[in-house]
Amino acid sequence: MKYRVLTRARGRCECCGAHEHQRALEVDHIIPKVQGGSDDITNLQALCFRCNAGKRDTDRTDFRGVQASYGVRQEGCVFCALEGSGRVLLQNKLAFCIADAYPVSEGHSLVIPRRHVVAGMALHQPEWNAVVELLKLRRELLSAQDATISCWNVGLNSGEAAGQTDFYAHWHLIPRLQGDCEEQRGDARAVIPQKQCY
Repeated sequence: MKYRVLTRARGRCECCGAHEHQRALEVDHIIPKVQGGSDDITNLQALCFRCNAGKRDTDRTDFRGVQASYGVRQEGCVFCALEGSGRVLLQNKLAFCIADAYPVSEGHSLVIPRRHVVAGMALHQPEWNAVVELLKLRRELLSAQDATISCWNVGLNSGEAAGQTDFYAHWHLIPRLQGDCEEQRGDARAVIPQKQCY
């Protein structure tokens, strides 16, 4: 049964895409046994040890088919058109980083998951990990280039009422300098201006 599941997955984790030569693969229940899941092959998927550890036995996510959704581009999406454009600064298997086209500060960057999802909260744990990895790496690179950067804003707009205008999840990494604006307190609260200062 394990052989059939791993063969069906083509030797790759069905969540993050890691090949069996990169990470040990495990066969996991989609609907956990503790929730009444069966041992039938239709309820089994191949996950690397990292993805399987993150899934745990409370999650019913079926990762089969997730790999096929990576790289699927949406017509007219500005972010889908970026891959292969030469604008990508950093990347890993599940996310990439670009410079913001309309920066609010020098070094303002965007980190974007490879899977086209509208809401950032819809990412699977390995995708979250990939996004965070690139946010940290970009922060380290920018800090090494400019010692005057003292702080950071990291932001995600999720939904039209929250200010999302490009409906493909992406995180803003904004370098900040001491005194770069008149009122620095409560910046995240500035999404509703009258609530910024408290």
